[in-house]
Amino acid sequence: MEENCCQTRKKHRSEKEVKDLMNRLKRIKGQVRGLQNMLESDAYCPDILVQVSAVNSALNAFSKTLLASHMKTCVVEDIKEGREETIDELVETLRKVMKYPVK
Repeated sequence: MEENCCQTRKKHRSEKEVKDLMNRLKRIKGQVRGLQNMLESDAYCPDILVQVSAVNSALNAFSKTLLASHMKTCVVEDIKEGREETIDELVETLRKVMKYPVK
């Protein structure tokens, strides 16, 4: 059975990193509420789709920020400590995130 990494490992983040990531998520949450309002007010489909694209871009930026932090901290630390299996974990994570089969 595959373990969920979030149940077994944790990552300490600086106060600034948490604040920055939370601010991004709060903006995304606001964008999603805006989409709900657009739908409820019968907004024109292309207008909604443009906003959906903006939400997707914001989520992608969040993911890229989190991934860069993970690579610069967790992955580097694990490799320095001889845990090379972290590379396999990173490749598997990228495969899932990118929805692309990495070999």
